[in-house]
Parts: sequence; C-alpha cells; structure tokens
Amino acid sequence: MQRRTSTLEDVAREAGVSQQTVSRVLNRPDVVSERTRNRVIHAMQALHYVPNRSAQLLAGKSAPSIGLITASLTLHAPSQIAAAIKSYAGAHQLEVVIAMPVMVDYASLQARLNEFRAQNIRGAIINLPLESSLAEKLVSENPDICCLFLDISPETDVCCVRFNHLDGCGACVSHLWELGHRDFGLLAGPESSVSARMRLSSWRETLHRHGVSNAVTVFGDWSAASGWHKAFELLHQHSRISAIVVANDQMALGVLSALAQLHRTGSRAVSVTGYDDTADSLYFQPPLTTVAQDFNKLGKRAVELLIQKMAAPQIRIRELLPTHLIIRQSTWPYGQQNQNEQESVIAQLKTLVEKL
Repeated sequence: MQRRTSTLEDVAREAGVSQQTVSRVLNRPDVVSERTRNRVIHAMQALHYVPNRSAQLLAGKSAPSIGLITASLTLHAPSQIAAAIKSYAGAHQLEVVIAMPVMVDYASLQARLNEFRAQNIRGAIINLPLESSLAEKLVSENPDICCLFLDISPETDVCCVRFNHLDGCGACVSHLWELGHRDFGLLAGPESSVSARMRLSSWRETLHRHGVSNAVTVFGDWSAASGWHKAFELLHQHSRISAIVVANDQMALGVLSALAQLHRTGSRAVSVTGYDDTADSLYFQPPLTTVAQDFNKLGKRAVELLIQKMAAPQIRIRELLPTHLIIRQSTWPYGQQNQNEQESVIAQLKTLVEKL
C-alpha cells in the first residue's frame, strides 16, 4: 500500500502550530522564533514532509532561498565553494540564487542585492574580494538582508567566515627557507584582489622574519597563462631565483610549464609552491607543493552561519578556518639537484672505468 504524502496541515498538527506558521517557516524563517521554527522542522522531518515547490510558485510564492554573489565559476575556488553551498543549502531545503557581477563595485553589488530583495531573499553569501569600506557600506544600507562575507580583510567590521591565509602563506615560505632557498620570486594575484594582497603581505612578513628583503614580486591574474608569462618576467629580473611562491595553483601550473620550456632542471631547477590544493595539483609535473583550503567546509559553515544570522540578525559572526601546507615533489633542498647530478656523473665514470 502506497504511503500517503504528508501535507502542510499534517505538519501544523504535529508541531501544534497553525498552517500559517508552517508556511512562514518555509518562506520567511527569519520572522519565526527559533523555538517554534525548530518544532516545525522536527515535525517535517518526522513526517518526511516535502514542500510542493511547484504549487508555491503557481501561487505566486518564491521558494525559500538564499543568495550567492560570487566571482566567475570558471575559476576553481569559486566553483568549488558554490557547489558546496548549493549542496548544504539543499540539505536545509533552501534554494540558492547565484549572481556573478561583471563589475565588483557598489552599484553592481547593490543591484544584485535589490534583485534578491525582489525575490524575497533575506540572506546572502558574498564570495568576492571586497575592500572593507565597500563591504561595510553594503551591510549598513541593506539592514533587511543578512550578509555573510567569505573574502575580506581581517579588520573589516562585518560578519564573515574565511580562511586563515597567514598560516598557509607563512608555512610555504618557511618550508622553502628550511630547504636552503634564499633567492625568492613572488607571483601574487591581481593587486585589486584583497585575498591576493593578504597572501602577498603574509609572504613578505615571513621573509622579513627570516632576514630576506630582496624578493622579486610580479602580479598575475590567477590564470595558468598568466603564470607562464610571469615566470619569464621573474627570471628575467633575477636569474638566480631558486624558489617561486605562487598565489594559486592555476598560475603555478603555468610557472611549471615555463620552467620546463626553459629547461630549468638539474642544477638550474627552481622550487615552486602553489595555493588552493586543487584536485589536479597532485598530477602536475612535478606534483605541486601547495596550501590546502577546505572549500567544502567553507561552503558548509557559510550556509550554517547564514541560517543562524537570519534567525538572529543581531548576532556577530566572525569565524576563521585553518589552512595547511601539503608538501609534494615541486620543492626540494637548494643545491640537491646539483649534488644529484654530480653523483650521477661519478657513478657513470665508475661504470666506464670498470669496463676498461
């Protein structure tokens, strides 16, 4: 016998509330007290209730949704974060409306928030590198929309969950220093990017602690093509560079390609580190030493914290997620390749002598 589908009336009866309250939990959860909302949610779970989205839309109602304003999903990190946000929002019976503004300025971002408002969306995750003044202005001028930011500087006075760049960047430089490298090239992201500037600042701070002040810096645009071109620029400026620290894995791929083309192997080899630990970085040639960020965890926490913020708009949320260095074969001790070459030559000579 087929089981009868639970209705909104069944949920209301189970939770001991009105059907209107159940509807509010589905469409405007921020206007329902946390205690009542939890009671309704538990009733939905107990009855395996599935909202009829088609009926809601035909009735002129929008499905419960949150907004995501993000950088281009052609880039690895934004696409992975967006996928995690959609997955965990779905687990909370929330749709995700995604906006990718071409310009990252006040007018463009405000227009996106206005679109969310028109769709009755009262919570937005903003995954763009924003200046403090811009992020704070968006919050102050949109008090009816709870905003959670993922890519801002530490001093910005807004709700956020973000990665701790300092740990990962410092670990990269210290790892190379311990391997004996003293001549560094730094390939940063765009100067307009807040996250790129934070990574660059962390590299320089760690180098300064080790007494290095002559590192050469160039700026890319996050792409592999940019990494390829900027590797030539770095080595043209300082041919004795033995280690290049790169702001993301895609640019690091371009750097490795350029080094291979320049035949920078053996005694002329250059160590390379990336940032992000993309799925493909393990299969670069050589496999890339990089900084891992758990994008799945960031997406999960972003959804959870935004739901909390929508339920209690007055709470202040500031959460920092860890990063850690993954060491692979793209970094090696300074001079080791030269030593290996010498040992190989000696071994070949010994073989020739034995044959004589």
